[in-house]
Amino acid sequence: MLPKTGRNLHQNKDELAFAAIMAEALTEGLGPTHQAVKIAMRWTGASERSVKHWLAGTHAPRAIHLLELIRHSDEVLRRLLIASGRRDALIALEVSALRSRLFDTLAFLDKLFPDASSIASFDGP
Repeated sequence: MLPKTGRNLHQNKDELAFAAIMAEALTEGLGPTHQAVKIAMRWTGASERSVKHWLAGTHAPRAIHLLELIRHSDEVLRRLLIASGRRDALIALEVSALRSRLFDTLAFLDKLFPDASSIASFDGP
């Protein structure tokens, strides 16, 4: 049998903790299926093997891949803000998302009940 020629990269506790955070965020955002691997590959341009390592929590994405993950995944951004102690920025992000959902809901209701705007402006007797 031939000797193993791959490199063993030693990681410290902080690197493994960061890899675990990324694995949790990606699994939460994309799910545990093979489709998650394909989506993350498409987002980042990373190899299948790299993405599988990220999902397993054995390695973390490099900076360029991390930027693409943040760009596409609110869950990754949310976990990074929590891990970095920036809950204030997280609250601003969540308020922005809620505001967007509220506008979408109001637009849906306006389509569903087009005459409701005249009811809302009724001042009463």
